[in-house]
Amino acid sequence: MRMLARLLADRVHFAWIVAAVTFLILLSAAGIRASSSVLIVPLEQGMGWSRGIISFAVGVGIVLYGLMGPFAGALMQQIGIRRTVLLALALLAVSIFATGFMTAPWQLVLGWGVAVGLGTGVTALVLGATIVNRWFMKRQGLVMGIITASTATGQLVFLPMLAAIAERHGWRPVVWLVALVAVGMIPIVALLLPERPESIGIKPFGAEEGAAPPPPPRANPAMVALSALGRASKSTGFWLLFASFFVCGASTNGLIGTHLISYCIDNGIPEVRGASLLAAMGVCDLIGTTLSGWLSDRYDNRWLLFWYYGLRGLSLIYLPYSGFSLYGLSLFAVFYGLDWIATVPPTVRLTADLFGKQDAPIIFGWLLCGHQIGAGVTALEAGVLRSMLGSYYVPVLISGGLCVLTALLVLRIGRGRAGRGRLVPATA
Repeated sequence: MRMLARLLADRVHFAWIVAAVTFLILLSAAGIRASSSVLIVPLEQGMGWSRGIISFAVGVGIVLYGLMGPFAGALMQQIGIRRTVLLALALLAVSIFATGFMTAPWQLVLGWGVAVGLGTGVTALVLGATIVNRWFMKRQGLVMGIITASTATGQLVFLPMLAAIAERHGWRPVVWLVALVAVGMIPIVALLLPERPESIGIKPFGAEEGAAPPPPPRANPAMVALSALGRASKSTGFWLLFASFFVCGASTNGLIGTHLISYCIDNGIPEVRGASLLAAMGVCDLIGTTLSGWLSDRYDNRWLLFWYYGLRGLSLIYLPYSGFSLYGLSLFAVFYGLDWIATVPPTVRLTADLFGKQDAPIIFGWLLCGHQIGAGVTALEAGVLRSMLGSYYVPVLISGGLCVLTALLVLRIGRGRAGRGRLVPATA
């Protein structure tokens, strides 16, 4: 890698190569995680398991995905980014392949719940935040926006294809194809993901001459994560960010990411077309999240979050009244898609402004934990309410209302006693 960095020195900074590899890692993890939404109806029909049980397994995976965040960030500081990611990819490949032979619901919970949750929790946005803070001194918001958009691209690449396979051949080929994706990422990570810029003889992108990188902590990874949480928990700003990200997860991964395809099927729309709708939203989100990263470098991130949550809430409240027509769903896909995970770059920026670059990746991991707890709770809640009421109407309106309330909540971040941290304007 050192030789490759020298060959590319006059053309492109190696930080952009690392960002591209990180994009592919998160894209693959997003495709793996999102594939559970394709499997809900085929498993319900093929195995005879209830939607509530399947939603429970998905919810477990979503929550563990979030819980892994802070510990993954600390583990990357201790044993290295590349080793941590390679271990996660190996776990995903083995566990997902094994679920192709499952015969009981507990095996679904163990495979797609526990193992996939742990594996994708490492190859997630905490990895992106760690890479951005370690490899980029300038254009952090833009890079984080591009990396975050990988989750939308993952849906675009995987979901329509996986839905078509599930519709024609059942759920098992989907599982094995997803396992191959994890296997394929292993050599890319091993060859093109160095530990830090200094390990290949270069400086971070935009670093000033003579700037020394902060020394990595040497404590136990769990203690590093818990210590960072202890420091952050004294700030009301942390809890405001945590609450807002809880609602973010509830209104994205937990509701739309998990149940939109099933919601479409309930309204007479075929599975492949429902997956294509998610993919179309992914295209819009790729644009929206990249733009959000650019905006987060230039404007007050609290007001960006205000607009993002408010507009998302209105789009969710509109969804049950769209009639599920081509025009209605297209309008929702564009409006909601542009805003899907646009909240991430401003949240990462506010975290770094409040808590400093050293703690920011780990504290963002704790925020992501809140995001995925919200997603897991909503994935289960929506599945249970759908089974009880025969419709997704109520859980959709609940998530929409929470987003509108959160739009007001985020304006308190860093205000007066609410911050209790060092909040630096985004233009600084």
